[in-house]
Amino acid sequence: MSRRISPVTRWLESAPPAAFTAYAMVAGFATYFCMYAFRKPFAAAGYKGMHLLQTGIELKTAFVISQIVGYTVSKYIGIKVCSEVSRGRRAAALVGLIACAEAALLLFALLPPNLKVLAIFLNGLPLGMVWGMVVWYLEGRRTSELLLAGLSCSFIVSSGVVKDIGTWVMRHWGVGEFWMPFVTGLIFLPPFLASTWLLDRLPAASPQDAAARVRREPMNAAHRAAFVRHYLWGLLPLLAVYLFLTAYRDFRDNFGIEMFAQLGYADRAGIFTRSELPVMFGVMACLAALNLVRDNRRGLFSTFGLMAGGLVLMGAATLLLDARLIHGLTWMILIGLGSYLAYVPYGSVLFDRLIASTRIAGTAVFAIYLADAIGYSGSVGVQLYKDLGDPHVSRLAFFRAFTYLLSAIGAVLLAASAACFLARRRPQAAVRTQAALTPRVEAPPVS
Repeated sequence: MSRRISPVTRWLESAPPAAFTAYAMVAGFATYFCMYAFRKPFAAAGYKGMHLLQTGIELKTAFVISQIVGYTVSKYIGIKVCSEVSRGRRAAALVGLIACAEAALLLFALLPPNLKVLAIFLNGLPLGMVWGMVVWYLEGRRTSELLLAGLSCSFIVSSGVVKDIGTWVMRHWGVGEFWMPFVTGLIFLPPFLASTWLLDRLPAASPQDAAARVRREPMNAAHRAAFVRHYLWGLLPLLAVYLFLTAYRDFRDNFGIEMFAQLGYADRAGIFTRSELPVMFGVMACLAALNLVRDNRRGLFSTFGLMAGGLVLMGAATLLLDARLIHGLTWMILIGLGSYLAYVPYGSVLFDRLIASTRIAGTAVFAIYLADAIGYSGSVGVQLYKDLGDPHVSRLAFFRAFTYLLSAIGAVLLAASAACFLARRRPQAAVRTQAALTPRVEAPPVS
């Protein structure tokens, strides 16, 4: 039974390209921005002097790890769920995922300290699938670089804004650090529902979109296995870089308040927003520029070049900090820009261009979730190593050493991955992969 087409959807189908792009960017940005109010506000508190069960693991580290574990499990579940979900169920799935996350934050407030790790695990469990649900609406369009750049900028700036709001809620409303995440989530619930409604009004990709970027279809288990087999040697170094990039980005995100304090910015109001806004605009500009590259193969390798440049920027900025040529805030902005230039394409333009350049039938959401599942698995290991394997080194010193390591090794691995994909000639690759992925799964009807 077909769904009634919304008047908003009908308007968007005939709207000027600029109006459609602006609408889609705002809807995607707002939806994922609001999601972070259910994921990251707990990181605004320090939970000082608290440890998990009298172990050497700080309670905040336990919270970070527990949420990452839940988020990682969610990514593995999302490999199947997000790559198979039908259009008609996406909006309801988004609302259900956020409702479960907010209920877990209520448990976080109510449970005793040593059981709060369970609540924060349950909080991460649904949230890892939100990204894939949103990407489904935006991928496979001629302006996907612009749309996904806007979406990606949401998580760059939202984490900082949410932590600033969480801090404000504690200081000005007198809310305790365990109730603060739940209250912050309630503040963002109405705008999340409104932005999800707007996102669900987007029409399906047009025939012109499909001609330029390939029709995007759900992928069953056989399709997913064929994709991995075909691109295995290019994917391995790519996923290795992402494993460490995810751990790096998570460490900077979760322990930014401690590192800013060591850099001399303790209790500086709005410091997260000040550091992340330049990063957001820089990443958005660079990713939007990729939309100027019409040839999908060139676009794919332009993306690799942008990612490698980001890794080099991280190492160069740290050298400047050690030489005392830049201040701590400038360093945090530069390494944020570099790390996100390398990190963001994984969840947006990289796999979209890969599918478009090879003309395979499928969805970038599967490849994104494969990378995410592996990446967040590595993040847990880095968090544990810092507290248990290197407990006497400050978080700032540990992070600086991590920056040098990732910058050097990551650039080499990205070059190896790009070489593997470059070695495959597009026509033959397209034929072999298309054959491997037949029979095709027809996309469900879209309103």
